[in-house]
Amino acid sequence: MLQNRVDPLGNIIRTPARGLWMGNRGVIHNDKQEIIRPFKLHTWITCRLEFKNWKRKVMTPKRWTELFFMDEATSFAAGHRPCSECRREDFNKFKLFWLAGNPGFQFNNKTRIQYIDEIIQKERMDAAASKITYDERLDKLPDGAFVLTGGEPHLLYKEQLYQWSPFGYKKLIDLPREDTVPVLTPKSIIHTFHAGYSPQMSI
Repeated sequence: MLQNRVDPLGNIIRTPARGLWMGNRGVIHNDKQEIIRPFKLHTWITCRLEFKNWKRKVMTPKRWTELFFMDEATSFAAGHRPCSECRREDFNKFKLFWLAGNPGFQFNNKTRIQYIDEIIQKERMDAAASKITYDERLDKLPDGAFVLTGGEPHLLYKEQLYQWSPFGYKKLIDLPREDTVPVLTPKSIIHTFHAGYSPQMSI
């Protein structure tokens, strides 16, 4: 079993569970199909599983490492965004809503996506490659956001929290009483959801 599934904290895990989306962080495995680094590129993308009948052998030596996500909300929580090639329409929507939701950076339609990728990189992982979170009230978060409660990642959807697992959302819980909760989804992506981007969720 390969270590190639990604959880909402951005960790790359081993599980027999399948994923609906594929991701790319560059070449992060060795010739023995072992993960040796959390990322190589600051451009973390989410791709379709099928595109133009292209065929790949998973973890081919010296080729980019295929990662897999349970759903798109999980990929966003981990810090990925839509691919500009195989998901052009989603990419265009993401950039449009990212710009609308994050006016403070003073970017515009001509801004290269690499500048947005650098912002997301600073929001998802610190210098020690640990997940960055921030605290926010649940009633200030949009559907599709991931938070930590009880030490476990949960998806917020229609004022309910769903506990994440590699095989799907396995437990619905009441909203916690805490004033704030740690948010896993990077802040600028939360703003993107508020602006109108609705991620695919396997609810």
